[in-house]
Amino acid sequence: MWSSLETFVGQHDVAWVLCGDFNEVRDQSERQNCVFIEKRAKWFNDFILNASLIDVPLGGKRITRICDNGLKFSKLDRFLISEKFNNLWDEVSVLALERKLSDHCPIILRDRAIDFGPKPIKIFDEWLVMEGASKVINDAWNVKVNNHRLDGVFRTKLKNVKYALREWSQRTFGKLDNDIEGLMNEVCAWEKLAECRSLTDTERDKWLDFEKEVV
Repeated sequence: MWSSLETFVGQHDVAWVLCGDFNEVRDQSERQNCVFIEKRAKWFNDFILNASLIDVPLGGKRITRICDNGLKFSKLDRFLISEKFNNLWDEVSVLALERKLSDHCPIILRDRAIDFGPKPIKIFDEWLVMEGASKVINDAWNVKVNNHRLDGVFRTKLKNVKYALREWSQRTFGKLDNDIEGLMNEVCAWEKLAECRSLTDTERDKWLDFEKEVV
């Protein structure tokens, strides 16, 4: 597989970005409590070298995959970029985010922080069938807006609904969000500890219990 991909990359002089779960590691330090096959790592490293790709350093975490039983750790997910792509951007780096429901950590390729303006509000389908949500939306929408331009009226009405829903969400789900955030912090703390040393059976059971609570 690697030879075919290496040939394909070599035939196209473009700014390459290869990313995802490569299902391989580059050396033994990228596996913990897993079988390390040196020959497979050599094939992967030879592909990266011969295709003139750069393995962008990973920040945020040392590993990207944790088996469900909390015993096995691997760095399988990564971004590989070409020199041409690297020359187009400054200070390219990869950040591993916290896991949610998957056994893999999401990873993002970033150049610099960009301000895209105010964040849009998230609206969940469940809100629309909950008691009180429709009234919040209708009341906010029906607030009188003084603007001679129709697009300005429409924009302001949407903004009113956004702020009203945000306040309603905080009143309705605030405690639940705090509880979930607390559980996620516990999960993340156990994961970071497990990256440094092997957990005892009791510690691993506590970690998995917190994960079940989040799900």
